Amino acid sequence: MDKYDLIGRMNSRFAELEQLLALLRQQILPLRLLAARVFSLPEIEKGMEHNAVEQIQVEQHVGPAARDLALEHYQRLFIHHNPQHVSSKAAVRLPGVVCLAVEQAEDLALQHLIAQINRLKAELEQIITTESGLAPEQRFEFVHNHLRGLITLSAYRSITLLTNPDSVRFGWANKHIIKNVKRDDILAQLEKSLKAGRSVPPYSREQWSELVSREWDDVSRVPQDAVLKIKRPVKVQPIARVWYQQQQKQVQHPCPLPLIVLCRQDLGAQVPKIGELLNYDAARIKHKYKPDAKPLRLLVKRLHLYIA
Repeated sequence: MDKYDLIGRMNSRFAELEQLLALLRQQILPLRLLAARVFSLPEIEKGMEHNAVEQIQVEQHVGPAARDLALEHYQRLFIHHNPQHVSSKAAVRLPGVVCLAVEQAEDLALQHLIAQINRLKAELEQIITTESGLAPEQRFEFVHNHLRGLITLSAYRSITLLTNPDSVRFGWANKHIIKNVKRDDILAQLEKSLKAGRSVPPYSREQWSELVSREWDDVSRVPQDAVLKIKRPVKVQPIARVWYQQQQKQVQHPCPLPLIVLCRQDLGAQVPKIGELLNYDAARIKHKYKPDAKPLRLLVKRLHLYIA
């Protein structure tokens, strides 16, 4: 696709996303609020993004104040929405839930609107991460040349909409992202970084080229059929556990944004029970037993690339 067509589509999709997020606020405010509970987390200061997280103090908000924080948070997409001391490299999370009484027309309208919002978010991510053809280290400049100050992770995060759950409870999750990859795909990714000829802080152009060349050499020496995995740790994150009594089913959702719950009380739905997100303390976490995984050897530290 032509570069200018891509940029034009990115800008138009983002403008449409902003309009729909403003419309979401307009549609929600007149609805009867049944319950709301959100949990603000400590701000991550500049330079502290990669520090290990051992404790997280949670501040709870309830009622209309919680709803208003949620509506503001959905539209919090730019660096300038944060105080100056807050890192722009870490998207702010606001776990929680907003429960609204709706009738059929309001239910359908919100279902349609949030589906549109999530479609635009997914398309924006597709344009930036895939259709642009840019390596991860090049995307920042591309985005900020056209949508200055955009926090892409905040723009990508979808809004979770639930209908008539019986309870919503909160907790914390520690996990790794594990993905099988092919040697040739990693080599192609590294070659693309080399050909870009850019510097990536804190490296100079020459240092960056030397680093990526060494990584390419290391990967090229492994057999083509080697079992390679990306095993990237994800910092502790808030989750919501949603229970549906009739189906006897629990669904777990990541919860960086407040969930929106629609309650059809005209059909007999009850206000769900809402739990509390407790403070996180790594020293108190008890892990369930897991069988030993096959040992992995670190191959490329920067990419979290391992070989079995």
